[in-house]
Amino acid sequence: MSQSTDTTTLPASPWPALWAMVIGFFMILVDSTIVSVATPAIRDDLAADYNAVIWVTSAYLLAYAVPLLITGRLGDRLGPKRVYLTGLTIFTASSLWCGLTGSIEWLIIARVLQGFGASMMTPQTMSVITRTFPADSRGRAMALWGATAGVATLVGPVLGGVLVDTAGWEWIFFINVPVGIIGFVLAWRLVPALETHSHSFDWVGVGLSALAMFLIVFGIQEGEEYDWGTINGWLSVPLLIGVGLLVLAVFVWWQARNRREPLVPLSLFRDRNFSVASVAISTVSFSVTAMAFPFMLWTQTVLGYDATQSGLLFVPMAVVTAVMAPIVGRMADRLPPRRLASVGFAVSALALLGTALVIAPDTPLWQLLVLNALLGFGNAFLWSPLASTATRNLPMSSAGAGSGVYNATRQVGAVLGSAAIAAAITARLAVHVPGAGDAGAEAVSGQGLPAEFAGPFSDAMAESIVVPAVAFAVGLLVVQFFARPAHAEPSTSRSSRT
Repeated sequence: MSQSTDTTTLPASPWPALWAMVIGFFMILVDSTIVSVATPAIRDDLAADYNAVIWVTSAYLLAYAVPLLITGRLGDRLGPKRVYLTGLTIFTASSLWCGLTGSIEWLIIARVLQGFGASMMTPQTMSVITRTFPADSRGRAMALWGATAGVATLVGPVLGGVLVDTAGWEWIFFINVPVGIIGFVLAWRLVPALETHSHSFDWVGVGLSALAMFLIVFGIQEGEEYDWGTINGWLSVPLLIGVGLLVLAVFVWWQARNRREPLVPLSLFRDRNFSVASVAISTVSFSVTAMAFPFMLWTQTVLGYDATQSGLLFVPMAVVTAVMAPIVGRMADRLPPRRLASVGFAVSALALLGTALVIAPDTPLWQLLVLNALLGFGNAFLWSPLASTATRNLPMSSAGAGSGVYNATRQVGAVLGSAAIAAAITARLAVHVPGAGDAGAEAVSGQGLPAEFAGPFSDAMAESIVVPAVAFAVGLLVVQFFARPAHAEPSTSRSSRT
């Protein structure tokens, strides 16, 4: 049931509001990958080990992912504008805290708060698109959303490299403060107040989902650290992961049993395209998050690039994605999503496999640039078609819940990608540099890699990159289950959406 708390008529064009929200959305997605290039600097400056630095990213992604299930619903209840502005305030303030912190422990805590702020913002962008754009132009709106998501995750390492080398790693967080203030003013002025819908909150579901995610992610990321065995006494890595999966099963059971208003309305998954798109976007996020870590470690460790030079290798990806996204957005309003997404997944998987094959101490620069451009081309065919297909048939009263679930699956993919790649890197280094595990850590800390380890280290990073390539291949299989969506929408005046 819904109750209107605002009868404001929407502005003549919904585009200014979307552009205002895109600023904040871009900022929070950049923060999902910007830390990857700053890993050596943070580790060295805060005297932390490699696994702890990985948690700087994983903690952010985990705190970002879990609340999405409820912050989307919160936007339906309180209004997307109000929730977005609150989240932006939290994100901006915690960014300042991240830059001022002096220990790895406090940095991780600040990143948790930052992730929570991001989780309040993201569902509102998709909700506003769904509720203010008619179906026949929603693909173009999602193209902007998709271009923002795709470019932001690729720009993060570029921007991070420049800031780390010119100003210090703290500035990858400080830069969010003026951007956040500008984004707040624009969103406050341009985003309309939309109709709200009364909802109850499934706090049991929140607790179960949070516990399940933490146990699974912690087990995957820390598994190699404890040789996939005992952590302390009877507590073991397999037990943690097993309990996490069990709690996840209980969460799904509870969602089916909850007769009031579940955290995840399972009825959303009756729409096959919503289900397929949600699973598919998780593989995209998994891969984009995972591939940055081994690539950055290899370029800085073996090729001897500094942070800026390593980040600039992602420029072809960002440029190609930005150029192609509007073109793909127009295609998304006309062509079957299976066709577009298949191109994106196939090209992206081939690009990463090609990268894994060419990585060596003497890899020519042009090969990396061509393959990165190819990856950007593939990514452009993923973000917009998947998002527009997922939300096309959602009822307006469920726009927030649907965008929350969709973005939650996307962020779960990122969390698992971060945890999985950390485990993969550690495992492959143990194989290729046996008995010299400190060599990898020594390289990451900026002390230099002995020449005899350059080849084995390259092999370890190349094999790690296969992990996100396989995830792209899984996504290719998943999107074959897309049904062609009905593009027609019952005639609805825009004023009736308010």
